[in-house]
Amino acid sequence: MGVLMSKKQQVEKVQKCSSVVSAFKMGLKEPGPSAHQTDSVEEEEAPGEASPPPHQENGRDEEVEPGEAESGSAPSTSQQTPASTREECNVNQEAWNRLRDGKGVEPEDLDKTHQLTPPTFVRPVRDANDDQPMEVALGQREQPVNDEMCEVCEVWTADDLYPCRTCTRVFHDGCLSEMGYLRTDPLQEMRESAHTATGWSCYYCDNVNLLLTEEEMYSLMETFKQCKIIPESCLVSDELLQYRHFLSKQLYEKDLSDEQEEEVLAQFAALDPEKKGQIEWPDFLYHESLEVLRKFRTKNSLTRLLTAKERDHGRAVFLGLDLDKDGVITGAESRWAQQSWFQKLSKDSQSCTVSISHVGPISESSPTSSDSERSKLDENRPVTWEDFLRESAIFLLAARPNSSAMHIRLPL
Repeated sequence: MGVLMSKKQQVEKVQKCSSVVSAFKMGLKEPGPSAHQTDSVEEEEAPGEASPPPHQENGRDEEVEPGEAESGSAPSTSQQTPASTREECNVNQEAWNRLRDGKGVEPEDLDKTHQLTPPTFVRPVRDANDDQPMEVALGQREQPVNDEMCEVCEVWTADDLYPCRTCTRVFHDGCLSEMGYLRTDPLQEMRESAHTATGWSCYYCDNVNLLLTEEEMYSLMETFKQCKIIPESCLVSDELLQYRHFLSKQLYEKDLSDEQEEEVLAQFAALDPEKKGQIEWPDFLYHESLEVLRKFRTKNSLTRLLTAKERDHGRAVFLGLDLDKDGVITGAESRWAQQSWFQKLSKDSQSCTVSISHVGPISESSPTSSDSERSKLDENRPVTWEDFLRESAIFLLAARPNSSAMHIRLPL
């Protein structure tokens, strides 16, 4: 008769097995022979091998020159170079594997030996009806209920659980720390924002790269390799421009225009809100993942990626803009709402008020200012609830990460 185990028991069992395997591997890598083993080896040596070396002949020890000792024991530079190259290749290969599997940190790279093992993410598979329209009623809120037990340990502890703003999962801060997903600063930010209007996205929802299928992820990885972009490395503006030039030549067989280069630099500034002069790897990866979704997925497919909480969020904003309650808003109101997805409220703010002031200034080179005439023609365009949700889906997805970076530029 089988024995049923809870998720916590399964995790503990896997943790114990991982500890045993790790200890075994460490024993193989660092064999440390004992004194008894050394003595037994010396006793078993053959008589022919027991004769003293040349510098110990005539009953005395001859001093060995330092240069001779170093040349006899230490490997040459030509021998060290391939070893360092192989080590660098192994590090890069491990980074590619983590990128492919959607894993941020390998279990053996965690700081604490007793930490829980992070799960292996499974990439989605597109359904046959993925491109078909999805019916989402405007007048009926879904109001999803958060889970009762922690996603990691399956234990209920009432107020000690922190909900995700995107899905219905809840977590203990201790479990997130044990898994290695949140360090000191992010953990404190989670505690401060999870129960506020700003909210906090769990590690499933924060990583929008996990929305890509295996085929889409393989294509993105191949592009990175061709551009010689190493995973988990930061990018400066010149590297982003070079990357965009390469994509333009691959897709359109031409270089970027001056206006397109300005747009790339504007996107770089949006991904570097703290003005460090470089883009962090997760922000670059999330931006490129969203670009893949926007280019190769239909709006209906993107709408199906939204969670019930995100649909409720979009529904509340649309109803707030539809003052005459006729189920139609203007194109200008739609763009204004899409800008609101990227609002970054302060930690002390408890308000859900939508304001363009949260979006930040738009550069003079941005499409919003340069294409003002075209925007005016679109301002009075009628937008229904269905159209609004389809057009806003990519921006709702881009608002998932906890990072303050803007991973998709504001709509035209």
